[in-house]
Amino acid sequence: MLRLVQTLLVLGVFTLALLPLQVVGIRRGWKLATDLPMTWQRLAWRLIGMRVTVIGTPAPPPVLIAANHTSWLDITVLGGIVKPLSFIAKSEVASWPVLGVLARLQRTIFIDRNRRHDAGPVAEEAGRRVARGEAVVLFPEGTTGDGNRILPFKSALIGAARHAAGDRLATVQPVAIAYVGIHGLPVDRTDRPHVAWYGDMDFVAHFVRMVRRGGMDVIVSFGAPITFGPGSDRKQVAEACHAEVQRMIEAIRAGTASPNRDAGRVFSPPSKDAKGTGDASARFPGEAGREVPNRAS
Repeated sequence: MLRLVQTLLVLGVFTLALLPLQVVGIRRGWKLATDLPMTWQRLAWRLIGMRVTVIGTPAPPPVLIAANHTSWLDITVLGGIVKPLSFIAKSEVASWPVLGVLARLQRTIFIDRNRRHDAGPVAEEAGRRVARGEAVVLFPEGTTGDGNRILPFKSALIGAARHAAGDRLATVQPVAIAYVGIHGLPVDRTDRPHVAWYGDMDFVAHFVRMVRRGGMDVIVSFGAPITFGPGSDRKQVAEACHAEVQRMIEAIRAGTASPNRDAGRVFSPPSKDAKGTGDASARFPGEAGREVPNRAS
């Protein structure tokens, strides 16, 4: 409970203090408008108790990131790693209390999934941002899942890379996000749905549970960038991204993925009470190793 109160208090004060500056920064195109969201997200890491390990190398912007989607935490995780960064989210998020404001401050692009023709303008806006040298995150599954399987990737918004490329080549990078441990104990197939936020789960209840639990270990794996030019087939690119994300998730769970050796220097350091500071594969053997206790449930 103390962690929950501290998180709400610190993030609330930090947000209210910097909100006017962020609004002005967005309107005037200041670099500050891309720096403040990353600072906010990294502060959230520490308050929530998340330890983030990175595998691979984020492609330098401009890039379109195609990632799997498990929870609202995905935004906080990626937002603390890459900048300048913005997201594509469903239009309903814009009207949500608190989250809607935070999404706008992150310069989110909203899409109405009930309107087929909305994909075109959204793809064009995402393409313009990528062309300006930004990274735009797309969750091609179109919704969050239970963490155990990755839904097929939809290709409509990957066309944003085509708008950005014009007659040149653009970059699409598949990214896998895996929640692998709680307080040093591995998360298994039974635990993942309790960590994930999907279906008709209440956000407030899930937020409170995640913050009070704390001690979350997350692995983010950046795959090989895929070039996308005028002659590329967006459906084939979507399938290639899906296959690469699936491969990376399986490697993380099997314990065969190697984290970046300099991750501790670039990203948040492990907390003092973290169990183990070595290779992530040694700490979280996953389903390929022995059975692990069901702690999340």
